[in-house]
Order: sequence, then structure tokens, then C-alpha cells
Amino acid sequence: MKRLLWIGSLSYFLIGLAHVAVGSLLPVLLEHYGRNYTDGGSLIFAQFSGFLGGVLLSPWLARRFGKRRSLVFALLLLCAAEVLYSLLLPWGWLYAVGAAAGFGFGMVETLIGTIIISGITQGTGAAMSRLEVFFGIGALAMPAIASQLIALGWWRLAFPIISMFAAVTVIAWLRGSFGTLDAVLDQQEHRGDARSTNSPKSPTVEASKGSPIGNWKLLALFIVFFFIYVGTEMSLANFLPSMFIERLGLTQAEAALSVTCFWLAMATGRLFTGYIADRYGYGVFVALSSLAATLLLCVFPLIKGTAGAFILIVLLGLGMSGIFSIALVFASKMMPGTEESTTSLLIGAGGVGGALLPLWLGNSMDRGGAVSSAWLLAGFACILCLLGGILYALYVRKKRLQTASS
Repeated sequence: MKRLLWIGSLSYFLIGLAHVAVGSLLPVLLEHYGRNYTDGGSLIFAQFSGFLGGVLLSPWLARRFGKRRSLVFALLLLCAAEVLYSLLLPWGWLYAVGAAAGFGFGMVETLIGTIIISGITQGTGAAMSRLEVFFGIGALAMPAIASQLIALGWWRLAFPIISMFAAVTVIAWLRGSFGTLDAVLDQQEHRGDARSTNSPKSPTVEASKGSPIGNWKLLALFIVFFFIYVGTEMSLANFLPSMFIERLGLTQAEAALSVTCFWLAMATGRLFTGYIADRYGYGVFVALSSLAATLLLCVFPLIKGTAGAFILIVLLGLGMSGIFSIALVFASKMMPGTEESTTSLLIGAGGVGGALLPLWLGNSMDRGGAVSSAWLLAGFACILCLLGGILYALYVRKKRLQTASS
């Protein structure tokens, strides 16, 4: 399983790079094409649309062609898309390229999350947290790489760097052997295919065929939870500098440090959150982390000093660091046998929230300024806290019923 974790970590590092590449290069990309920020937003939305398509289609593709083949396809698609980005094709073509890149890393994120959650039954939280650490490292590394390449005038080389990592990751998945888990990775569900019907099926394979429809109320709660959480996280990442400039009078360079501090705290927290959640319970962790995020975001509009604001952002990053990955694991434990479909739906819900809630917050920044927007974030967090509490209460109720029936 160590080999699986390391290759999974490499894959998450890659999608961390890919997620923020266009955003990191957007100013120079728009300057090269003579476009405005509205066009840039359209390009990012095209990439998000592809990401959502990859997330939602990944369970079907995995059942049809097998997880390993689907992963290799997604990685090759991402690799090709990044090469096409570097060729600086006509602007209109970039929308299709962005959609292809998003489809690729959306599939990779979903499939690897599914493989880890269903394949590693002991220490699942720690395993998912490790993946999220490497995602964070990639997301932090790409802006630094891009800034250096822009300074040297070689900014278009940022895209082939991602392609290189994608190619290495393809080789790792093709050559990697994971023991009994190989049957899960290569399992296909073609009807009438002798290779599919005669291949060994592990309990994990059988369990992954389940559907979450029977748990639709619980699933709906998790979908709203992920929608709110990722939307809140992305809103913070996008608008923290603007809030710091307006509230604290910082320069652009100083305000940009707020996002760096937030992501560094997130990456640091993920080193420990998995072990804490594995020890004390996924439901407890999700509920308490949601409560901590809510309390900190309710204090955020009241902070006026620069030092206090930066300390609060670091604490907020630590408090939110494990919510996404541990909530995925928590959902899989609450709805066993639905790992493929549940993981896809929840990551997709998070992606939609990450696209829509920042639009709402941006409108709030234009209309009411930083203070009212900070209170809006606190409102999002209160909903998150309420949902976390409800999900934990349902978990406790389920455990009691299981204990009573045994």
C-alpha cells in the first residue's frame, strides 16, 4: 500500500499544479493574446466545466474500462492539453484545451480518491490527508514556478513542466503493482466479456458497485456540505487579498501573503489531521473542524489589526485543513458500498460550490465591501457547522442502532 500512496501522492501533486496553472499565468496570457479579464474568466470557467464533466463521468468510465485504464487516459489527456497550451494556439481553441485539461485532472482526482478510500481500510483518513498535502504542495509550487518563468520570459514552459509530470505519473501507474488491489484497478464490467466475468472479484469490487440512492437524504446533506465548504474555501482563497487591502490598508504584495499563509497553514495541518481523525473518529473531526471554522470566520469581520488578522488566517487554515478529505472518508463510512458514485458526486458538488459561491462573494465585495463580505463568509460557515452537527448526530444514531441490533 505504500507504493499506492506514493503514486497517488505524485498524482495529487500533479493535479495541484494543473489546478492553478492557468490562474498563475493568466495576466501574461491575457497580455499575449490582447484579451481582458472577462475572457480570462471564460477560460477558467471552460476548465471548470471540463473538471465537472471528468468528475461526474469517472465512475462510468472506471466501470467500463477499469480504473487503471481510465486513470492513464485522463493523465494522457491532461498531458496533451498542457502541451497544446504551450503552443499558444488561437484564443478560441484554448476553451477546448482548457475543458480537456479540466476533464483530465477532474477524473484523476476522483478516481484516486475512490481507490484510496475503497482500497485502504485502515488509516484511511491519514492516507487521504497525505494526498491533500501533496495537492497543496503542487498548488503552492506552481505560482512560484510561474513567477520565475515569467521573470525570465519563458512563461510558456510552465505548461510542458506539467506535461512532464503527467508523463512520469502515467509510467508509474502502468508499471506499478499493488498486490491484491490490481484486480480492483483492472476490473471491467463489459457484459459478455469473458475477461470481465472470469476475473477475480474482491469484496471491494463488489462493494464499489453500490448506489447511494437508497441513502438519498444523507447523500443530499453531504452534497450541500461539500458545496458550502469548497465554496467557502475558494472564496477565501480568491478574495482574502482584496479584503486585507480594503480593511487593513495593505499593499498588493503584502495582501498577497494572506493567501500564502492560508495555504501553508492548510498544507501543514494536513500532515496531522488524518491521524487525528483516524484516532478520534471521522464524524467528531468533521463536526469540530466545522465549528472551529465557524467561530474563526465569525471573529474575522471584527479583526482590525494586521498581526491579529494574519494569526487568524493561519488558525483558519489549520482548522479547515482536513475537512475536505476527512468528510470524503466520513461519507464513505456512512454509506458503505457506494465509494465510486459518492466520491464523484461529492467532489462534483464541491466543484460547483467553488465556482458559484465566489461569484456571490465577488458581487458582495462590489456592493457592500469587505466587512459585509466577511459576514457573508461567516454565514456560509454557520450553515457548514449546522450540517456538520447534523451529520455527526446521524452517525451517532446509526452506531447506537447497530449496537442495539447486535
